Amino acid sequence: MGEAKTLDVKLQGDLEIVMTRSFDAPLELVWEVHTKPEHLKKWWARGHEADITEHDFRPGGKWRIVEHGDNGEEWAFRGEIREIVPLELIVQTFEFEGMPGHISVERLVFEYKDGKTVLTGTSTFANREDRDGMVASGMEGGANESYQALDAYLKTLA
Repeated sequence: MGEAKTLDVKLQGDLEIVMTRSFDAPLELVWEVHTKPEHLKKWWARGHEADITEHDFRPGGKWRIVEHGDNGEEWAFRGEIREIVPLELIVQTFEFEGMPGHISVERLVFEYKDGKTVLTGTSTFANREDRDGMVASGMEGGANESYQALDAYLKTLA
């Protein structure tokens, strides 16, 4: 059995959260499960069912994901793709629809190192209050649950 993966989360400056996680999967596969809706719906929402209601994966394209909880709750998230460098980088905005107007810019960097794909996500917020509010929301636990679901999903594709 492999070692348990952990999400490394750091606050950087007053406006950023940096999350790093490695996956025992090829870079091409980790990229694919981040960029295709048929894969995103399987892992993105902490292992819950998710509806990809919009997914236009190109600069200027919009995305929207609705997560469904076990008791019928729904949480919706949306954003716009700003930049794509295939197999290397996705830059997009991120907004929780339950708190409209609090938009961060998410920069996902994909790297293959020592037989693992390393994903580094840097979220930049408009102000410290928004950044600290995201931390207080339980974001780290949710991201960790989603990446655990992604690990399990990647094993089904290997």
